[in-house]
Amino acid sequence: MQSIYQQQLGSEFQRLHPRIQERLAFASEHQRAFIGEGTMERVWHGPFYTQPFLRVGLLRNIMFPDAGQNIPFRIENYAYLDPLGRETVTWIRRFQFPKHTRCFDATMIRSQQRACIVDYLGTHQHLAVDIDLAVTARGGLQLRSGEQRFYEGPLNFRFPMLFSGLAEVEEWYDDAADCYRIQVEVRNKVFGKFFGYYGSFRPRWQSVGPDQIPAYALPRRHERRE
Repeated sequence: MQSIYQQQLGSEFQRLHPRIQERLAFASEHQRAFIGEGTMERVWHGPFYTQPFLRVGLLRNIMFPDAGQNIPFRIENYAYLDPLGRETVTWIRRFQFPKHTRCFDATMIRSQQRACIVDYLGTHQHLAVDIDLAVTARGGLQLRSGEQRFYEGPLNFRFPMLFSGLAEVEEWYDDAADCYRIQVEVRNKVFGKFFGYYGSFRPRWQSVGPDQIPAYALPRRHERRE
């Protein structure tokens, strides 16, 4: 089985750096996990008026109001079939600040209905974001967020893009330093820059059966609506 990223990128997947291909080419049937550990050289947030939005994100592991330099970082990607039968990949990110650990979690699926990757942010899959993928000139993967939808019980509405946080992410492989690098920036058209980080990490692969994926890596509920 191809991974959701191979399916979405098609022949473009071959243009990725071989180490990025390796990182993204696993699916649930492979029963393995990518664990990356490293350092974010800088974690930053926007002006004071962005703090209330970032603090709300703390409630469900979506962004956070902290900033710092040389922050220890860990990312865990597990692939599994969710209860709805969808191939899913977790993006569990941990930032170890001096006084606490901050979390930025998501699960991704490939939506045939929407013809794109859908990123469910946070612990409850209540916020679904369309993600466009592209291959950069240095063989990295670029992810750009698009339309965003909120699902909670009977609530079902689309966020106005004017008030949405638009994320731009690039992951690439640095041959000289023999590590992965990542750069993330979230901004709003009205309020400017919200949140971001950049740094590097090195990988290790781990064999993981379907029943061995840690509970903290799985969403507390699975949302059918894409």
